[in-house]
Amino acid sequence: MSRAALSVEQRLQLLEDKEDIRQIIIDYASALDAQDADAYIALFAEEAEWVNGGMVRKGKEEIRALVAGLFPTKPDDFVNLETFEVTFHPRIELNGDRAKMRSGHLLFRRGPGGNPVPVLFGRYEDEFIREDGVWKILRRVDIPTIPTGEEYLPVIRARQRIQEQHIKGAKG
Repeated sequence: MSRAALSVEQRLQLLEDKEDIRQIIIDYASALDAQDADAYIALFAEEAEWVNGGMVRKGKEEIRALVAGLFPTKPDDFVNLETFEVTFHPRIELNGDRAKMRSGHLLFRRGPGGNPVPVLFGRYEDEFIREDGVWKILRRVDIPTIPTGEEYLPVIRARQRIQEQHIKGAKG
């Protein structure tokens, strides 16, 4: 249906829905940057799925465990001075209470002299659902492109080892 065939109210609803979905993506990157697992998981639907290569996490508790495992214990006044994520070029397709979106993302880390250095580029293939009147992520597929998932795996494993040592030290 063309935009001309839609009422003003229908057109406004489409704009509001797209803006709500864009805000989810902004909040997603902000939650990652703040290393805030609670804010992160609040963006997902009850039956959500998160996929990266062969790694699949289903449901909010599995997704929470994944993201909580990425962040070592941090003080209440934590400010992330080491990384930030940028998500860009969102292409949103709405279909009633469901939506799909494709976007790019870029992860930066603090480099020499404190300069931001891009370390990972990829794309997200997302599905959203309106749950109790609120848009949520139903399925997020994270597709690393540069470096590939295989090339980035040693970085992820090294981070996991550091986090495990940090957790052991905190319990110790």
